[in-house]
This record gives sequence, structure tokens and C-alpha cells, in this order.
Amino acid sequence: MPELTLVQQVSAWLLPVLLAITVHEVAHGWTARLFGDHTAEMQGRLSLNPIRHVDPVGTILVPGLLLIMPGGFVFGWAKPVPVDWRNLRRPKQDMVWVAAAGPAVNLVMGLGWALLARVALGMSTDSSFGLPLLLMGVAGMLINTILAVLNMLPLPPLDGGRVLTGLLPTRYAIPFSRIEPYGFWILIALLMTGSLGWIMRPMMDFVLDFLVSTAGMKVWAFNRLLGALMS
Repeated sequence: MPELTLVQQVSAWLLPVLLAITVHEVAHGWTARLFGDHTAEMQGRLSLNPIRHVDPVGTILVPGLLLIMPGGFVFGWAKPVPVDWRNLRRPKQDMVWVAAAGPAVNLVMGLGWALLARVALGMSTDSSFGLPLLLMGVAGMLINTILAVLNMLPLPPLDGGRVLTGLLPTRYAIPFSRIEPYGFWILIALLMTGSLGWIMRPMMDFVLDFLVSTAGMKVWAFNRLLGALMS
């Protein structure tokens, strides 16, 4: 496979990254509305227009810097969709569904990108559509897997932490939720020490193996394309 230019790499990542982080946030707002909270809807955040969700740092700067770093760990985030738990019909229980909606929709999008990659494999990769679609499919499978697995870590304020808070008995949920102000720094420490990758790897491998199989690809072929996208 020929070496990709930076423009080709950015083009392959752009749509999957924007969709992954935008639809993730919209899913939180849509689920909150389903359970009685219309805060996101009133603020115009139930929109698939990326401009309404772009965070200059998390959506543009961080993914861009990570992309141009060899072997970079590509991820990003959008502006969190506002959810007022007091408007939910059953705040503690309903927040479980609201929090889980984001990672769940990332898994669905990952499957969608896998199916797109399968279609692209049936086309000539020398065509003007085949290879770009295949590369976008690979990028989409990876970024959605990362976001789903990362966000489901049981650490407030990540979605997994909120899910666990909702599932724990109140006497345990309250002290557990007090971790939230320190959650970001714990995450940074895990990342800096390399522990984050070790924690995420088993579940990421499980999800990616399923998606790669769904795409009709071999793992070595997926890794080769991914290497071209991140080199």
C-alpha cells in the first residue's frame, strides 16, 4: 500500500471523528429527553450539526495534534450536552440510561463503519471511492471503539462512572460520586503511566475483533491500513 499524505490521513479521520463525538453527545441529550429532561433540546443541542458541539480543544486541537504524532492515540471530545438530572422522572435510575447512551451509540457507529468497510472491500481499492471508503471505515471502527471503551471505564465523570453511580446503592453511590472532581486527573495519570492502555486493551481487542470480522477483513490487513493512517 502506498504511503498516505497528511491530507489523505486527515480526510480519512475527519468524518469518523466528527460523527463519533457529535452523535455520542446527541445520544445523551436525546435519551435525557426521552426520560423527561428537555434541557439539551431547549439549548439547540439535539442537532447533528457538528458546529453546535465543537469544542476547540477536544474536537480540533487534541485530535489534530495526536494525528500528526507517529503512532498517536487518536481521540477527542465535544462540548458535553447539558443534562439536568432533577428533570428526570427517576433521576438515579434514568441517569444510567442517559450515561450509557453515548458509548452504546459509538458501538453502533463502529458496526456501521465496519459494514461500510465491507462494501469498500467489494470495490476496487484502486478506484477513487474504494480506498478512501475503506480507510474511513478503518478509522471509524477504531475511533468508535476507543470512545466506547474509554467512556465506559467506571470512573466519574466518564459515562461508566455515572452508570456505576446509578447502579450502586445510595449509601455507596454518594461517596463514589465524590471521586468526580479528581476523575480527570486520575485519567491523565493512567495515560501518562501507560496503565490506561493496559486497562482498555482487553475490551478494545474484543470489540475490534468483532468489527474487523464483520468487515470481512483479516486482523493483519486492518493493522496495515491503520498503520498507514497513523504513520
